[in-house]
Amino acid sequence: MSGARTAAGTGTGQPDEEHDAHGPDGPNQADGADEADDPGTPAEWTADDDWTDEALALLRTLRAPHRRNRAKQIAFAAYCTVLLLLVWGGVPSFGLFLQASMGADYTRYGPGLLAAMPGGIAAVGLAVLLLAVRDGLWRGPVVPPRATTDWLLAHPVRPRPVLRPWFWLSCGLAAFPGLIAALGGMVALGLTVRTGLPAALGWSLTGALGLPLLGVCAGLLVQRDPRAAHWARLLTPYATVLVLLFATQSALAAAGHPVPWLERIELWSGPWGWAGVAALAPTPAAVPGGTLAAVLLVLSTALALLFADRAAGTVPLTLLRERARTAAGVMAALRTVEPRAAKLAVAEATGGTRRLRVRLPAPRRRALVMYWRDTLSLLRTPARPGRAVLLTVPAVLCAAPAHDTRGVLSWAVAALALLFGYLAVAQLLEPARIETDDVRRSSWSPYPFSGLMLRHAVVPALLALVLATAAAATLLLLGAGPVAWLAPLAVPPLAAAALVNACRGPARRDLLYRSPNPSGGSTGVAFFLAWYAAGPGVALPLLALPFSAALRDATADNLTSTATFGTTLTVLLLAWARHRATLLPARARPTGA
Repeated sequence: MSGARTAAGTGTGQPDEEHDAHGPDGPNQADGADEADDPGTPAEWTADDDWTDEALALLRTLRAPHRRNRAKQIAFAAYCTVLLLLVWGGVPSFGLFLQASMGADYTRYGPGLLAAMPGGIAAVGLAVLLLAVRDGLWRGPVVPPRATTDWLLAHPVRPRPVLRPWFWLSCGLAAFPGLIAALGGMVALGLTVRTGLPAALGWSLTGALGLPLLGVCAGLLVQRDPRAAHWARLLTPYATVLVLLFATQSALAAAGHPVPWLERIELWSGPWGWAGVAALAPTPAAVPGGTLAAVLLVLSTALALLFADRAAGTVPLTLLRERARTAAGVMAALRTVEPRAAKLAVAEATGGTRRLRVRLPAPRRRALVMYWRDTLSLLRTPARPGRAVLLTVPAVLCAAPAHDTRGVLSWAVAALALLFGYLAVAQLLEPARIETDDVRRSSWSPYPFSGLMLRHAVVPALLALVLATAAAATLLLLGAGPVAWLAPLAVPPLAAAALVNACRGPARRDLLYRSPNPSGGSTGVAFFLAWYAAGPGVALPLLALPFSAALRDATADNLTSTATFGTTLTVLLLAWARHRATLLPARARPTGA
């Protein structure tokens, strides 16, 4: 053991086969005082210095009680998950098949489903890969606990036996949702297309398992290679636009406007399309090459897993420590119910806070300084206006089916469209949220804090009106008629609702423990969610009522009543936001100040 202690104390390198993968100094060079004690180049490991097997065996023995408790927790979580899936998925699916055997006909949904599958599967597949790549920018599939990175890997142990299980754990976690998606696809095809269940499940599993596993491998590449991370950041906006284009094409195809040659390009454009070719293989809408697409997807996944398994142990220790700290910070923020803090930590780690050097001429009137700052802030972070533009597309697409729906379904469709519209407008209110993160920033302003917050809503509302007017003009050119003007009518109340949320202040964790009837079970989570999403939680259900009626029948009377209701709701929401903003400085002031 003396050799191991010496190696650990002086920060020595690692065995030759691992040394080449990490550079001349090895990944396990000690930090801080060790480097000061021995400024020379660390010596390479020898076979006598390698205590990997003994260290891992000792740790397994020491961690046995913890592993048993952890196994019980995991088994209970798995039991609850399977039970929920059976109750909410298995039993209803069995009921639908039972109804189909008794004469119920679900095949009328088959043509629409088959028409939407090429673009829809391509959109979902590319979105899965994009999310996995973005995860690799701040966390990655190989992120052991901080104790492992800060202590164990700093000792003379080979990284691969320690890191490899974490990679395969990420693969298993990624494959589980894919398995659920494949079962859902089997049920949908079996009911609407009358496809054989084994064939539908087998072909669906090709993409449902292949794409998540490919995403894990891509995330590992981004995690360990700075050049891949640079390209991931650079291509993310274009991939996001492509996902929305695939989704738009899928919606148009389901509505009866397919473009066959475009669908063929989508299906063969990459692994995200190969999954669609495989899923369509057992259906009447099968395209040539289903077996080839499945083979390509399986082979590419197998090769990616093979190379990723070898590369899992080559992630630099410095990077592992950084990712472990970021992941721990995000989890700590989530445990303390601080979603914004978690979001900011992820954005900082992924480079999402990058700013452009944009300048605007300073205004000559002091009253315009506030709006100049907000405009400059949004121009210097173009990702937010870009996300607002992208979120407008699903808002318009969700509003389109409201023409042919009635009752509760019409209200739900209108509420979904308004939800995407709210998310688009909320992207533009980041300057207001930054102001409430620390109310001391407002000391420069001559306005009271409540008046300052109301002024923060002017520029986002104007930009959202420009965006909504452009969307309305596009719809008018496509022949939508007067219903297109509902888009700009929705902007003022949605901006006011976003301002209400921006003025909520620090997280009210005390609401989690509040319940009017303790003997009947805790309702704290419902109270907290109602406080956290108060603005949209009030505005969206109320707005959905007149908007659903106007979407069904866009007469002058309906549009006028919708505009009147929206204006009234906007005034009420702004008054609510002003009241919330008035309370923020007092809450932020230290006790006894």
